[in-house]
Amino acid sequence: MRRFKAAFLCAIGAALGLATPVFAQSWQCRAPDNLARPHLEIPKKGQIRRTPIDGYVLALSWSREYCKSRGAKARGKIQCNGQIGDFGFILHGLWPEAKGPDYPQYCRKAALLSRDVIKRNICMTPDVQLLQHEWTKHGSCMARKPQIYFKAARLMFHAIDLPDMDRISRKGQKGAKQGKPLTVGAFTQIISDMNAGLPAHAIRLKTNKRGWLQEMRICLAKNFRPRRCPSHMRGARGSQNLKIWRGS
Repeated sequence: MRRFKAAFLCAIGAALGLATPVFAQSWQCRAPDNLARPHLEIPKKGQIRRTPIDGYVLALSWSREYCKSRGAKARGKIQCNGQIGDFGFILHGLWPEAKGPDYPQYCRKAALLSRDVIKRNICMTPDVQLLQHEWTKHGSCMARKPQIYFKAARLMFHAIDLPDMDRISRKGQKGAKQGKPLTVGAFTQIISDMNAGLPAHAIRLKTNKRGWLQEMRICLAKNFRPRRCPSHMRGARGSQNLKIWRGS
């Protein structure tokens, strides 16, 4: 178990250009050399918001739930076909937050990501266009260069200790048969216990209508330390039963 807050000090160092260690999480992934190029995302005039940053959200998507319904589509092939890796949690994005729901987005014009940036981060976010989208919509409000934005995101993503999701999902099924199903609150407490300095109230889960885990979001203050998630952020109730798709 690592002190979770140390990861955010590393991220701050990354933003300042300091040398910091990276803790590998997608060790089995191998980035291919022939990745497709993304396309530019041009925001509409009404989408541009330059509200002051009051905090951040680190969003981790549960890849196996995503691939259950979208793996056959062209957009999901890199993430879901197993050719470059078998993914569990992936980084959806690092997002700047405001004091209310009107978070900043599309703060400045964003060019196409270079092949080097895409290759460096494809094992963290295995979707070329999603990498471009995250830089255009969110990263442009946090850094002037995509290398800085993604370096900070990588450090935070790789610093999180994650549990054996296969074991937890099976335990939840077994518990359900005994009248003690896995709940959202129990899962967030597991994550908190594994990461000293990360309280359960700084974690929100997103599920679909049938209770399957889709995403885990970690709420951060302006200094990158975990904070209580704001009331306007939606999430599953702690008492809600939680199901985790292991894959077919």
